[in-house]
Amino acid sequence: MTSTLSTARSLVAGAGRIVALTGAGISTDSGIPDFRGPQGLWTRDPGAEKMSNLKAYQGSREVRERTWQARLVHPGWDAAPNAAHYALERLSPTWIVTQNIDRLHQKAGSPPERVLELHGTMFESVCLSCDDHRDMRSTLERVRAGDADPPCLVCGGILKSATVSFGQHLDQNLLRAARAAVSDSDLLLVAGSSLSVQPAASLVSVASRAGAAVVICNGSETPYDSMATAVVRGPLADTLPALAPSRI
Repeated sequence: MTSTLSTARSLVAGAGRIVALTGAGISTDSGIPDFRGPQGLWTRDPGAEKMSNLKAYQGSREVRERTWQARLVHPGWDAAPNAAHYALERLSPTWIVTQNIDRLHQKAGSPPERVLELHGTMFESVCLSCDDHRDMRSTLERVRAGDADPPCLVCGGILKSATVSFGQHLDQNLLRAARAAVSDSDLLLVAGSSLSVQPAASLVSVASRAGAAVVICNGSETPYDSMATAVVRGPLADTLPALAPSRI
């Protein structure tokens, strides 16, 4: 492991254009559980997966009402960045492509214009019919006031968080931007992603084909480990600071 970490550190130090791809594992130390890990949301409550399925969400008022209640108490509202987020900010990657919806990269000081939120954000609500976007906090105030499944204020359609659910297409402009960023990088640093969800996981293949080095930092194996130049196991709050220079 020491040898692997040393290799990863050398690769990071020698890269001129780093792109980071981050997943749920980078935010678990901030109190936001992942989905598939031992203490993951879906591991502990398999029924909760329906709340992330677009077809189930659209077809069941009961699922929507449960989801709105879950949004009220989502740990992301009070979460603070952890050592891994701050370490990544110190690395100053050209781009951060994140699968997370919590905006902890921005809270840690990474420039918002350099963060591509591939799976959207929990901080906005969106209408599935007319695409009206609102601040999520204002929509949640309606839920607290007793509207268990608040409709769109513009057209009366179904509202959900501005996040990408299973069965929902990613923003193609964002995906193209992510692929372009990875193709132009010297190094793709994967941090806290199981690389089990497409098309985000395919960015590793894009980087490899473009000749970029790939460093994967994750707590468990991923399907793309064999494509990596270096694989570092362990908690992200320990491994990422080991790769990032300290500021004096």
